[in-house]
Amino acid sequence: MNSSSVIKAPIAGCMRWGKWGAGFSTKEYRQLIDACLENGIRSFDHADIYGDYTTEAEFGEALKEMPSLRSELRIISKCGIQMVTPNRSAHEIKSYNTSAAHIISSVDQSLRNFGTDHLDLLLIHRPDPLLHPVEVASAIDRLKQQGKVLQFGVSNFLPHQVDMLMNYTSVEYNQTEISILQLAAFLNGTLENCIKHKIIPMAWAPLGGGAFDDDTHPRFRSIMGTATLLASKYECGVNEILITWLHTHPSGILPVIGTTKIERLIQAKNAASIQMEREDWFKLWIASTGEDVA
Repeated sequence: MNSSSVIKAPIAGCMRWGKWGAGFSTKEYRQLIDACLENGIRSFDHADIYGDYTTEAEFGEALKEMPSLRSELRIISKCGIQMVTPNRSAHEIKSYNTSAAHIISSVDQSLRNFGTDHLDLLLIHRPDPLLHPVEVASAIDRLKQQGKVLQFGVSNFLPHQVDMLMNYTSVEYNQTEISILQLAAFLNGTLENCIKHKIIPMAWAPLGGGAFDDDTHPRFRSIMGTATLLASKYECGVNEILITWLHTHPSGILPVIGTTKIERLIQAKNAASIQMEREDWFKLWIASTGEDVA
């Protein structure tokens, strides 16, 4: 892999930067991009559908003010979901489309949105029951040959779905929900599959998707109590502990921090330097599951 295309933790998740969240102005996009770069955060996670198909272009407008910024960024985007929105009037229902034609046209649109000639990473957003691996492979091979996509991966795919696709093209990343509140990837073979195939796992909602602001969650008190004690031990904050817990796994999980606050991203960056002891990792696991390991 070319060192210039390496994606490192943390990844700034941009889903809520635009219409689906903060509603940033171009100036505010640029301010947060600059703050990320100043703190060594260079990877930005998008999808074509974010903000009802508007967030990519808004991010691109911020980059137009200084085109030289593009070389400092690693831009990730996803395609494969078709949403019903006024700017996609041809879509009658929400559905999936992983045809070669759709993948190629989606990438071309994303490149126009960002004002760039390549995506550092393209992900198929969701498993599609009609996904034909030969079609996907043909699209990805063509896009890579053209230099429009440097790396390819999937999102929310289970091991058997990854394995099928890997018979036809290289899968380099799998972005899925992983957190102390969402343990499925630890139990269904997803992370073992990543290790087996040298696929890099990326975790969306690595801090529970806002659930830690809700003390009615059934495991909230036990997790927060344990995380608070460990934060004191490691002299950091609770968020750093919960991100460190992910980093400790041998698969090399990269957290996607879906925030509009640079402070949250800096916390996640600091977490990468914390070395958690094995027993402390299991203390959090037990706090989440509510029972000792067998």
